[in-house]
Amino acid sequence: MKRSSRIDLGPANWRKSSYSNDDGADCVEVADNIPGLVPVRDSKNPEGGALILPAGAWHHFITAVKADSLR
Repeated sequence: MKRSSRIDLGPANWRKSSYSNDDGADCVEVADNIPGLVPVRDSKNPEGGALILPAGAWHHFITAVKADSLR
């Protein structure tokens, strides 16, 4: 059985997505100061956990979003 390891997100500097609206709803927060990883979470539920992506995968995702090629 594979052991999972926890990543300490204590030092994470969370910021809201620039695409989040101003009224506080539908906000995604990311932390880009964790080397090699990009944690993503829902700002309405910050204690609910985070999706942690390899930085390269996050880069490809953001590139695809900006190019509007996720259809």
